[in-house]
Amino acid sequence: MAVRAAVLPAVGAPLEITEIELPDPGPGQVRIRLAAAGVCHSDLSLSNGTMRVPVPAVLGHEGAGTVVAVGEGVDHLAPGDGVVLNWAPSCGTCHACSLGEVWLCANALNGSADVYARTAGGTDLHPGLNVAAFAEETVVSASCVLPLPDGIPLTDAALLGCAVLTGYGAVHHAARVRAGESVAVFGVGGVGLATLQAARIAGASTVVAVDVSPEKEELARAAGATEYVLASENTAREIRALTGRQGVDVAVECVGRAVSIRAAWDSTRRGGRTTVVGIGGKDQQVTFNALEIFHWGRTLTGCVYGNSDPAADLPVLAEHVRAGRLDLGALVTERIALDGIPAAFENMLAGKGGRALVVF
Repeated sequence: MAVRAAVLPAVGAPLEITEIELPDPGPGQVRIRLAAAGVCHSDLSLSNGTMRVPVPAVLGHEGAGTVVAVGEGVDHLAPGDGVVLNWAPSCGTCHACSLGEVWLCANALNGSADVYARTAGGTDLHPGLNVAAFAEETVVSASCVLPLPDGIPLTDAALLGCAVLTGYGAVHHAARVRAGESVAVFGVGGVGLATLQAARIAGASTVVAVDVSPEKEELARAAGATEYVLASENTAREIRALTGRQGVDVAVECVGRAVSIRAAWDSTRRGGRTTVVGIGGKDQQVTFNALEIFHWGRTLTGCVYGNSDPAADLPVLAEHVRAGRLDLGALVTERIALDGIPAAFENMLAGKGGRALVVF
């Protein structure tokens, strides 16, 4: 069956809106009609080669939709069910999974190397990050599908598949923010806004948002920021001034640039925690001297997918949404076309009653 999709023909090339031939679901697979897909910074990283996936590919790792058909052996889903896509399903058997660290599953992205569809001309296509959500419909492994929680609109639920899990998990799983602690969040995109909301939910006292854009202050404060700092060479000094010259207990970096990682580290108090969520390139080198590591006693950690278990965390997030503590609509920060991602992508989904959500 032919459907339209945004195809990445090669690394660094613009995406092309074209028809692809999508097969019926095979054993253990599910066919889904997309209601919404989030355009996340990771998609840009995939398209420009910062992160590598086999190409040609259909990108898009943050989506929600309705089950159209199921393959043999899939008995927990049925046509008509609303679902959220999980781009990093855990295998349950690798070393990381045996330790309960399912977000580090060694086999989570194996499906990205599969051929899941073909162009009209017969060229093999790979599903970028397993789920290929930049399309009207997709066929995925049943392990990549999570039931839509009750009371969550499909078009908003797409954001639960990456941006919200990442931001919420960075606060509650990676940094383990405690009530009364101070938090700084670097980068007020979709993930940053989710992180700000998560810090508020955790009971943080002072929540400082940092971004290069003054226009994002209103969004940041609505999400839970108590202070707003424009990024500059003085960022760390300003944050220390807001926290009794100590620095914040926790800094969460959501940009992936050396300068902002370093600023987040410098903004953290002695003995505090700095958590890096942003995905940077190999050219982004961050340096520390041995004496400062000893003297400051800070902890610097990476954070993959919010250190989350999507199956366990999705119901928790849904409860926060239903209770009004988490606003998914507030995460859609900019309705823009990213480099190489044409506005036609949004029109493609809108023509089927869907929505493209930019959470850059």
